[in-house]
Amino acid sequence: MTESAVKLTISERLSDYQTRLENPIPLVVEGKLVRMVGLTLEAVGVEAAIGTRCNISTQNGEYEKAEVVGFSGDSIYLMPAGEIYNISPGAKVIPTNQTASVQISDALLGRVIDGEGEPLDGKGPITDGVQTSIIGRPINPLQRHPISEPLDVGVRSINSILTVGRGQRMGLFAGSGVGKSVLLGMMTRFTAADVIVVGLIGERGREVKEFIENILGVEGMSRAVVVAVPADQSPLMRLNGALVATSIAEYFRDKGKNVLLLMDSLTRFCQAQRELALAIGEPPATKGYPPSVFTKLPKLVERAGNADKGEGSITAFYTVLTEGDDNQDPIADAARAILDGHIVLSRQIAETGHYPAIDIEQSISRVMPQITDEGQQMSITAFKRIYATYQHNKDLISVGAYQQGADPYIDESIEMLPAMQAFLSQGMNEKVNFNDSVQQLGTLMTQTD
Repeated sequence: MTESAVKLTISERLSDYQTRLENPIPLVVEGKLVRMVGLTLEAVGVEAAIGTRCNISTQNGEYEKAEVVGFSGDSIYLMPAGEIYNISPGAKVIPTNQTASVQISDALLGRVIDGEGEPLDGKGPITDGVQTSIIGRPINPLQRHPISEPLDVGVRSINSILTVGRGQRMGLFAGSGVGKSVLLGMMTRFTAADVIVVGLIGERGREVKEFIENILGVEGMSRAVVVAVPADQSPLMRLNGALVATSIAEYFRDKGKNVLLLMDSLTRFCQAQRELALAIGEPPATKGYPPSVFTKLPKLVERAGNADKGEGSITAFYTVLTEGDDNQDPIADAARAILDGHIVLSRQIAETGHYPAIDIEQSISRVMPQITDEGQQMSITAFKRIYATYQHNKDLISVGAYQQGADPYIDESIEMLPAMQAFLSQGMNEKVNFNDSVQQLGTLMTQTD
């Protein structure tokens, strides 16, 4: 080989090397499954980052999606997004280097989708929109617009006594069978919002169609997006369902819309994270809940609220299941601490046939003093004083141990109780707007003067 030929070869190699640097070819290394424990799959021989997706080959020649949720040494742990019946030992694991995302656009209005953003309503694929990561972006707390105006939810007791602000995050604490779904449905139909995003996470599959047809209806569905991930779905899908619903709400908020986000339930989201964390070996900390649960919870909730740019807002209601009517459950306690207020539904009140079964004494809206005037606040204080006086002396009154005239405050509470109970009661198809709610409260409290 001549000297010029050697120089040409070196020159060609340098040029080829430069081309490779400027246009790198992604290296995909296939791995294989070596173990399965519960729903967690362990693979070796593949490199993939936490949160990225992998495709796993099945015996029928298709592929199932899975997400990397942990690693140890040379092994990675995957949580499947779908079924795992056709996955066998030694199956190929192919990394995609993609994270979970959803296609979002105005075309989602009126649609029902799953935790992957795929339609469930049989109305065809959703082709328009921008592919958006479901992780979301943090908002600088100093750049958020403050909550400055009340939101009309159409429920008299909430409008007047537990006033909700536009951009507030509220918890709806309830056990099973105390009217939680009915109250959610009332707020869905009556709330003054541009867009409604409903996340049905980890609940009964039967309720999905009932909620759409009986609660939302044709008119409500026209401005709503429903993300449905029933209880029979994998923990990964239940987690993603809550994140997808929040991402959709963020999209419309950033367009300047006032969004109502209803998530049923926050507890099922936390339970899905617990299943996932325990499956990969994270130790339980508080009553069986690993620490990662209490890290994920505020990350989800803090994505709602007012925007840092534009005029959009996300007013969110998260249902929290109090197992055994225990309001000190770890999830209930953690949610109460990070939300902007909570509405507690009482089984004892529901058993008397009083709906909505809101326990006024245990419920609070933390932004109420900022968005109400002095007259309404005085009426609220008077209402709570009289109501609490009766509740604290209820046993004495019911057994006849209290003699009328012994205490003027108790006498007043006995006299006012029927009117107060009628004020707090409301039919599921009855809408009471904000101004009427405040006016009726003021009229009721003038009877005490």
